[in-house]
Amino acid sequence: MTTTQPYRIKSISEYHQVMGLPKPEHPLISVINLESVQREPGNEPINLVFDFYSISLKRNCKAKFKYGQQRYDFDEGVMFFMAPGQVFGIETEKDVPIRRTGWLLLVHPDFLWNTALAKTIKHYEYFDYSVNEALFLSDKEETAIIDIMQSIEQEYKSNIDKFSQSIIIAQLELLLVQSDRFYHRQFITRKITNHKILTRLEEVLGNYFNSDDLANKGLPSVQYIADKLNVSPNYLSDLLKVLTGQSTQQHIHDKLIEKSKEKLSTTDLSVSEIAYELGFEHPQSFSKLFRAKTLLSPLEFRQSFK
Repeated sequence: MTTTQPYRIKSISEYHQVMGLPKPEHPLISVINLESVQREPGNEPINLVFDFYSISLKRNCKAKFKYGQQRYDFDEGVMFFMAPGQVFGIETEKDVPIRRTGWLLLVHPDFLWNTALAKTIKHYEYFDYSVNEALFLSDKEETAIIDIMQSIEQEYKSNIDKFSQSIIIAQLELLLVQSDRFYHRQFITRKITNHKILTRLEEVLGNYFNSDDLANKGLPSVQYIADKLNVSPNYLSDLLKVLTGQSTQQHIHDKLIEKSKEKLSTTDLSVSEIAYELGFEHPQSFSKLFRAKTLLSPLEFRQSFK
């Protein structure tokens, strides 16, 4: 394993082999008690990529996990979700043994083939969250997740029959919905952190709309705003939807309308000139968005001040 090129693990069987685990009892799905992992990644940082879904619930893991440019310490005990093809890194302290506790659920996409979950699993946007946006669980929530994982394990370890896949898929869906619920709870309960993000969002939008960037570069993208706030785009939009009822894109548009109303009511600039100052190549696009947001054309809005 090298620090530059990610080490790709293509199958759940290969993961078991790499980590010193017995051969999986099912080739496409596996529930692993992390205390049973025999091999450690070593002292050198490594990058990994799985060709399957990974849902981790970890405690006492003396390692730093890196996803993108973010690092996170899992000591407190959290859940972390990864979709196939995502690169993540593991950094361990030298000569410090990793004493893992927790559970790991691995699901190969082939297990979901020809089921509704094969499509709907892509709707759970926490698979695209960054590592520092992991899910913090209460003891009660952690118990609920572990119970589901153990039920999945019990089902595939039993005699496989024509009902087994449907039962496991239903349990997977329950786990994903419960995780979605717990994330929404986290958006609400972690008020200080989340409201700091809201305050910073207003600052970032205010600075951008009051600079030359708007005219030179056009509207800021959701990715740009998320990067400035050091969060992933999906996490930011999901957080804002829970706290304000609006997505990041809607917040950007609201700031745009606020700025355009200011220019329409306090300057003699034409609608076309205002559109260009706001970064629009075509004034018609500006007028269409303004009407959609205010139910008035820019000229009708200006006339209301006379």
